[in-house]
Amino acid sequence: MPRRTKVLASLAVLAVAGAAMAWGMSNPHPLTAADLPAHAADIANGKLLFNAAGCLSCHKPGPDLKNVDASLPAGGSPFKTPVGTFYPPNLTPDPQTGIGKWTDLEFVNAVQRGISPEGENLIPAFPYTSYARMKTADVLDIKAYLDSLQPVVAPEKQAQIPAPWLLRRGVGLWKHVGFDTAQWQPDPAKSETWNLGAYIANSAGHCNECHTPRNMVMAFDWSKQFQGGPHPGGEGKVPSLHDLVGRGKYKDASDLAAAFQNGETMGYTDMSSGGMGEVQSNLAKLPDSDVQALAEYITSLK
Repeated sequence: MPRRTKVLASLAVLAVAGAAMAWGMSNPHPLTAADLPAHAADIANGKLLFNAAGCLSCHKPGPDLKNVDASLPAGGSPFKTPVGTFYPPNLTPDPQTGIGKWTDLEFVNAVQRGISPEGENLIPAFPYTSYARMKTADVLDIKAYLDSLQPVVAPEKQAQIPAPWLLRRGVGLWKHVGFDTAQWQPDPAKSETWNLGAYIANSAGHCNECHTPRNMVMAFDWSKQFQGGPHPGGEGKVPSLHDLVGRGKYKDASDLAAAFQNGETMGYTDMSSGGMGEVQSNLAKLPDSDVQALAEYITSLK
């Protein structure tokens, strides 16, 4: 065999081996039943976290579901991103078009590992990169709350994205470098209230998704946490959350809490409109103690 032919054959073998390795590495790595905690579901806590996580903001009924209660997460509203347009699915317990047949394990794998019940990698337009930091028991409480809702028939719409199968495989590779599955841990040097606020902000509240910039591999740049950056939707910039009191944005934590609860109706600018509009309406549904805790944590950022 001529030397040139041998070289080409060797390169072909290496290419096939590399492709096979990449394919294997892109496979999902789900949690197992043994990873789920023994837990008695708390529907009330699930509703609280449903609001903290802003689930309805993305999963609200689409324009073709005009007769569906707007408070039900029936899905279908378009969610535009630089990658393409997604249609968040139906989260009501309809057995055919919703999550009525999902097991607890399938739900946890979707929310905390970005893996669909069909075993596909979910694209992180769904912020599982933050939800992974939640306590798994809290995720199970959200599932219990969703299961308590009125079922809605709302068939899933396919995302308008290029080469979805290839993109999902690429996400599988990205997870090795850009997806941290470690759950949030409290700081023993801080107060219970501060830690509660930190937990809400860093997990269910997924504040990092917009307010923390990303590095070259599109993972969170923790060295610049909450310092703002390009909007993930590709439209403008997201402001920094650091030193809000020192910069004169708010008087103190109580003032920020009031802004979260009342928005622009009480004169707080840039709180009920733009990107913060849906966030503020969700935070207003939380107990006063949770809102105050979140405000205490955010105003501590220097």
